[in-house]
Amino acid sequence: MSVGAPVKSGETPAPTAGTGRELAPSPTQPLDVPRRNRVYVNRNLRLDKIEMVGFDMDYTLALYNQARIEELSMRATLHKLVTAKGYPTAIQGLAYDPMLAVRGLVVDRVNGNIFKPDRYGFPGRARHGLSTIDRAKVGELYQRERMRLSNQRYAWIDSLFALPEAVLYACLVDYFDHHDAPGRPDYTTLWEHIRECIDLAHRDGSIKAIVSVELPEYVERDEGLADTLHKFRSSGKRLFLLTNSAWDYTSQVMSYLLDGVRGGYPSWRNYFDIIVVSAAKPEFFTDDHPFVELDADGAPAAKASAASDGPLQRGRVYSGGNLKEFQARAQAHGDRVLFVGDHIYGDMLRSRKSSNWRTAMVLQELEHEITMYDQLRPELARLDRLDAELIHLDSELYERQAAMRSLQKRGADAGGSDGVAAAKKAVKDAIERLRRELRETAAQHRSAEAQTDDAFNRYWGPLFREGYEVSKFGEQVEAYACVYTSRVSNFRFYSPMQYFRGPRDRMPHER
Repeated sequence: MSVGAPVKSGETPAPTAGTGRELAPSPTQPLDVPRRNRVYVNRNLRLDKIEMVGFDMDYTLALYNQARIEELSMRATLHKLVTAKGYPTAIQGLAYDPMLAVRGLVVDRVNGNIFKPDRYGFPGRARHGLSTIDRAKVGELYQRERMRLSNQRYAWIDSLFALPEAVLYACLVDYFDHHDAPGRPDYTTLWEHIRECIDLAHRDGSIKAIVSVELPEYVERDEGLADTLHKFRSSGKRLFLLTNSAWDYTSQVMSYLLDGVRGGYPSWRNYFDIIVVSAAKPEFFTDDHPFVELDADGAPAAKASAASDGPLQRGRVYSGGNLKEFQARAQAHGDRVLFVGDHIYGDMLRSRKSSNWRTAMVLQELEHEITMYDQLRPELARLDRLDAELIHLDSELYERQAAMRSLQKRGADAGGSDGVAAAKKAVKDAIERLRRELRETAAQHRSAEAQTDDAFNRYWGPLFREGYEVSKFGEQVEAYACVYTSRVSNFRFYSPMQYFRGPRDRMPHER
């Protein structure tokens, strides 16, 4: 998905975010890596300089069946809304549509709207409940004064974990708009109730208890993951796990993913030099929570051991912690550390702003985006041609309008001569023809763009684009992820000493 910069002559549009950068094959990189399995580069990254590689677990090492986990989350939250907040029992029959939310959306808690901003924060597509808001109304609501998306009025949907919140909000806004239920909440309160109840469903184990029992239904076992971790270790790199999940759930999921998959690693713990659970990211990067060593049952270990300020030990499990102490006790030296995660704020932004760690982002949706871009190449090429035609017609129309102004001035000076009148008629006819062609081409462009956007997501279009611009989410991926890919196991296609080189970036006047 070539999402930003124009493609240079001879290049294939690349499925990337931001400036459309795609990793170019090099002598040390396999030339036959499928596009959906490639690592894409925003900033040069030399793996030979990396001494430690850290991993988040949920949505990074453990990829979920997104549709199933979202629906489970939505059903658990609806149950909490009915039992804890007194919502009508009828809401438990609401239909679940996984296409209703993508990462990078913004919830307007005051108006009950959800919109998708471009890289500059301007809303493009927008919905109220389950209904589309037309472009004119979007402009009236959000473009007449400067928006501050950091305002508490707005809530970001920036992780896969948060998608059910947006789906629920859209469904419940629509429900209460069409049902005169007693005690109907306003839009702001509705959002707050959803957030409270979804957190409650996670805290009390309503969701993870089901996932733990039915792991194969909810967690994808990636057969390439064990080989990828082994490849990193074989190159001399130390590996660590840094997850917000608690020890019991972490152990269950990681055992399912890695135990006994590869010889020499009977337990998933054998892959990692340091294991940190309940890390409370992003607070791990910003606060001073202490490390607590856990025993085999996940309880705090003996006081003397738990209070140790010595090196973090292989074979032990730690809870909590903070960046400063981790770097000191793990000998994790700034840009010699690569952290792999899925969350823009909790993993990418905070780690980059709080440290010199390099970052790799796992974008599970990337496989779908790349597949659709490849399938739609002819349609996307037609869009490019229509873009070029619109630019040409605009230029032609401007020239004819300038000529008409000049003829009108000459006609006034010459007293309306026959020659000037004939020239004005010819130019007028040309202007009318160009306006007609411009309207027809613009209509073709709108239709073609709508068809291609619907192929990605019928509500929100491509994840990394909004109209002519990169989406805000795409801009964040470009800003905070040194490299990105669809799954951790894609690194196995590359040397653990790989030099990931990004193409030279250019401003528009340099292209």
